Amino acid sequence: MTLTQLRYLVAIADSGLNITQAAERVHATQPGLSKQLKQLEDELGFQLFIRKGRSLDCIAPAGGQVIEHARRVLAETANIRSYAANERGEHSGRLLLATTHTQARYVLPPVIAAIKRDFPRVNVDLLAAGDSEVLGALDQADLALISTAGSEPQGGVAVPLFRWRRVLLVQDTHPLAALQRAPSLTELARHPLISYESSTRADSSLQRAFAGAGVSPQVAMTARDANLIKTYVRAGLGAGLLAEMAIGQREDADLRILPAPAELPECITWAVIPRGRVLRDYALALLHGLAPQLDRRDLRRVLEGNQEASWPQPPHWMELRQPIAA
Repeated sequence: MTLTQLRYLVAIADSGLNITQAAERVHATQPGLSKQLKQLEDELGFQLFIRKGRSLDCIAPAGGQVIEHARRVLAETANIRSYAANERGEHSGRLLLATTHTQARYVLPPVIAAIKRDFPRVNVDLLAAGDSEVLGALDQADLALISTAGSEPQGGVAVPLFRWRRVLLVQDTHPLAALQRAPSLTELARHPLISYESSTRADSSLQRAFAGAGVSPQVAMTARDANLIKTYVRAGLGAGLLAEMAIGQREDADLRILPAPAELPECITWAVIPRGRVLRDYALALLHGLAPQLDRRDLRRVLEGNQEASWPQPPHWMELRQPIAA
């Protein structure tokens, strides 16, 4: 049994039992992957997958147990390699971030630029996805960045980075523009709304806030990308509700910016890291760049399970804006 065989086994499971996709995922040939799978099954003495003809139909009961153990072995192997690289002062490798489009477009660029300056041999890959998909990519990413309206995300060690509020973006001719103040939820409910795709979920903070006010939002359109929300605001489809960091005074000078209703709760952007993960030095540097209030030693101790998490109160986005942009 080899680590390569275990890596191929997990790749098959994560590719929906599609051998071709699994081979692409691990940069192997399809015949080579199939050969390694057969050798592993021969050594174990039982089949890991139930077959239908020449295709894999489903994971055998015993195969499921082996796959879970294989995941743990591969995770610990990766931790040993990361620990050794940190001890050697080796600052090369790959940093994969699962994140939302807003964080990728408006928050991460200056921080990643600083990482590339300090660690030029590190390749940074962004996996931008919708709110509901980011945590699902944590099995392949070093860490995930996601925002919630106060509730702590699950799936790993959640580290609060900064707080932010939502804002409204409207055309100058929109009725809300004449208010020159934050509308109430009742006032906002009278107009079509364009917001992030999570806004339509019954458990979203937006839906809960409107329900608490006894009104329903007219969600006319949703999008993952803040720039798309702006595009359709400019097209006259409604008022845009989006994160304050997605607003640029120059690029959005043709639109009116209003505070969102006060009843909408403040949001927190979190870093979520798989439990037990040994982060490379450059990943810790990225977290510190996003949230300078964090102590890197505390981060290490918490991730290693040697210290209970007790994070400092995350500052507001505007407080960090100048350090982040430096």
